Amino acid sequence: MRPITKLLAAVLILGAGSAAHAGVKARETVFLGDYEPGTIVVMTGARQLFLVTGEDTALQYDIAVGKPSEQWFGTSWVSKKRLDPTWVPTPSMREKKPTLPASMGPGPSNPLGKRAMNLGWGTYRIHGTNSPNSIGSAASAGCFRMRNDDVMDLFERVHVGAQVVVLR
Repeated sequence: MRPITKLLAAVLILGAGSAAHAGVKARETVFLGDYEPGTIVVMTGARQLFLVTGEDTALQYDIAVGKPSEQWFGTSWVSKKRLDPTWVPTPSMREKKPTLPASMGPGPSNPLGKRAMNLGWGTYRIHGTNSPNSIGSAASAGCFRMRNDDVMDLFERVHVGAQVVVLR
C-alpha cells in the first residue's frame, strides 16, 4: 500500500506545551502508514517532513527540498547529528560557484543553520537554514531544509540510526 495515499488531511495545531521550542511550526497529524515510530518520511512534492510518532500519528514540518535536478528518492538513515555545524561546500557546489568559501563555521550566515543530521554515507542532510523564506520551495542542492526552531525540535526527537524514507 502506498503511504502517500494513506495520509489524511486532518491536522491539529500543537499546543504550546507540546513543542520543545517556542517557535516550532510542527503540527500533529493523522498519518496512516506502515512505518515504525521514529521513522522520518519526506514527501518531496508536498514539501513536508513527517516524524512518525505512533501507529497513526506523526509530527508534520514544512521544509524546502532539492531543486528538481537535485532531488533524490529512496531510503537512508540518520548517520550523524551535529550541533552548530560547520558547512563545507561539495566539490560540485564549488565548481558551479567558485566564490564559495572552503568552509563556514557556525553563525547566522551558515546555510546549515543550527542543527544538521547527516543521511547515510553521502553529503545529503536534514538541516536548518539561514534562508527561512526558502521553506516551501525547491531550493537546495538535495538536502532538506527546515526552519531553525523546527530542526532543533526534530534533532531532539530522533536518534542516530533512524530510518529516513524520501518519497515523491
